[in-house]
Amino acid sequence: MNEDKTVTAEIVDGQKLSPITWVEKYADYLYHFAMMRLRDEEVARDLVQDTFLAALQQLSKFEGRSNEKTWLTAIIKNKIADFYRKQSSKKLRELGNAENEQRDFFESDSGHWNTSHEPQAFGLDAENPLLVKELGLILDDCLKKLPALWFSVFSMKHIDDLASAKICATLNLSDSNFWVIMHRTKLNLRACLQKHWN
Repeated sequence: MNEDKTVTAEIVDGQKLSPITWVEKYADYLYHFAMMRLRDEEVARDLVQDTFLAALQQLSKFEGRSNEKTWLTAIIKNKIADFYRKQSSKKLRELGNAENEQRDFFESDSGHWNTSHEPQAFGLDAENPLLVKELGLILDDCLKKLPALWFSVFSMKHIDDLASAKICATLNLSDSNFWVIMHRTKLNLRACLQKHWN
């Protein structure tokens, strides 16, 4: 890559790319995007830097079908998926025979809670913004306590709204491993919320 490309704007298929302004314009956005999915400041910062570097290396591949922000977001999504994939390969051994642990809590045919273990109402007044905010903060703390793989699966499912099959493919999980992780996450979050919500 010649030095001019890193200093000046580049026009690709009618779209103007201006790498010199990326940090100023998009660093905070990409950092928050990564933090919502990773909960690790150092990893989020590293992935933002990796995103900018990958974008600079792929300037010639930019097809102009999206704007800079959308293109950079797609790159960081791929970086996050790569991070999840590495984490999942390290953590799969921990699942073992975890399906057996879930039998007491969930119906085997539907995956729904057994009546004796189903979550109880929190008594939250949804009209009270202070209580809703307090519950949100407690939930956020509970999410931070999840193991990395569990949080990865949970965030891909409930933040990114990805299909289970896509999550399994991205993280190299079997369907069984995916559901065990989701069940364990639900149990863990339920226990944490019940412990900390008065």
